[in-house]
Amino acid sequence: MSIDSLRRSATATVSGLPQGFWWLWLSTLVNRTGAFVLTFLSLYLTIELGHSAWFAGLVVALHGLGGVAGSPLGGVLTDRWGRRPTMVTMHLAAATCAAALAFVTSAWAIATVVLLMGAAMQAVRPSINATIADMVPAHDVRRAYALNYWALNLGFAIASIGGGAAVLLGYRTLFVVDAVATVVCAVIVFLRLPETRPETRTDPAGAPVAAVKVSMITVLRDAPFRTLVLLNLLVCLVFTAPWIGLPLTMTDQGLSASSYGIVIAVNGIVIVVFQLLVNKLTDKRSPVLLLVLSSLLFALGTGATALAGSSVAFAVTVVIWTVGEMIHVPTNAAATARLAPEHARGRYQGVMGMSWAVAGFVAPVGAGAIVDGPGPGVLWIATATIGAVAALGYATLLRRALAEDPADPEDPADAAEPDASGSGTVEPVTVSAGPTGIAGPASTTGPTKVSDTALSA
Repeated sequence: MSIDSLRRSATATVSGLPQGFWWLWLSTLVNRTGAFVLTFLSLYLTIELGHSAWFAGLVVALHGLGGVAGSPLGGVLTDRWGRRPTMVTMHLAAATCAAALAFVTSAWAIATVVLLMGAAMQAVRPSINATIADMVPAHDVRRAYALNYWALNLGFAIASIGGGAAVLLGYRTLFVVDAVATVVCAVIVFLRLPETRPETRTDPAGAPVAAVKVSMITVLRDAPFRTLVLLNLLVCLVFTAPWIGLPLTMTDQGLSASSYGIVIAVNGIVIVVFQLLVNKLTDKRSPVLLLVLSSLLFALGTGATALAGSSVAFAVTVVIWTVGEMIHVPTNAAATARLAPEHARGRYQGVMGMSWAVAGFVAPVGAGAIVDGPGPGVLWIATATIGAVAALGYATLLRRALAEDPADPEDPADAAEPDASGSGTVEPVTVSAGPTGIAGPASTTGPTKVSDTALSA
């Protein structure tokens, strides 16, 4: 592929999205560029404060546990309160926690702050994902999620490099910088991002039509979506395991910690360099096909770790499951948006976020126990098996629920009309009963409304 064709491909990948999306994209990039707390927290606890490695691991796990509660909370607030106020409030809460870590020193205080920070950071995700689904036409939603995920990883790569150099200034300084970056992110959202929560529907006489009430129990009773969440949980367990199991496996084979640092850096490099190309290659593909493919790549990449014996071989396994990650994350987010009624997008994204948070808490504990017990080989056989089971589940259980909409986005009847503000699109929407009887859009190529009120922390 020539440089010119790559440039055309990149241009096509980033073109055609509403202005509001790019403000959200910028807020994600700014936020993640200053994301120093999680990157350096374990080093700060063990080196600076003298806590044990066990305590450091427990504190990181508490961050994930906070997310288990924060994700559904954020989903409810997103639907009831609005996308933008939820984002601003939770970003500011996360910033407060990051700043607090620069000053608290007791073990209980640190554990409490990190738990609350995990809740705040995870609570913002449903509002971000719901906003993207609101403002971006349906046939571009997966591409938009992929671009936002690219911003997240680009920012994280910058933070890792910058934080490594800035650590000379002290860990507390990094935490304050993290807080400032998160505040700047909140300011961008408050000043530039429109509120996208759908307006109340009206009947032909102009009277408001009450939407069917959706609770968390209602969401969990949605059989196709529940299946999607459970399968995503399996994939998340596989995806999270290498972050704990890989360094332990490499150390067990006599490789140095610096070798692990180089190998795991491949993950971020591959995403930053190739995410746009992967977006282009997977655009318009069947979501079921992509979810099956990504699960198999996770299974292959992690399973092959059991056979690796050198840094190069381990790096190859990281490349394989990283490609699976680049395919899975935006496809799963788009599938969630597809199954969610528009007035309950926050709750659906909140429940989906719980699967990531649960995996973030369970997988590190489980991976460490398996490595210490049966050994690393058993861990990688288990992840390969789980990934294969997830692929089979996607192929057999979700084919009908995630069938592609036959509507042609190029059809003039489906074409988007610009709204008065020019920040989004307005499309006619046909309302039908979803899989649980919830009223939702049967065919949507764009949002019903982009008005004026608002990745991830």
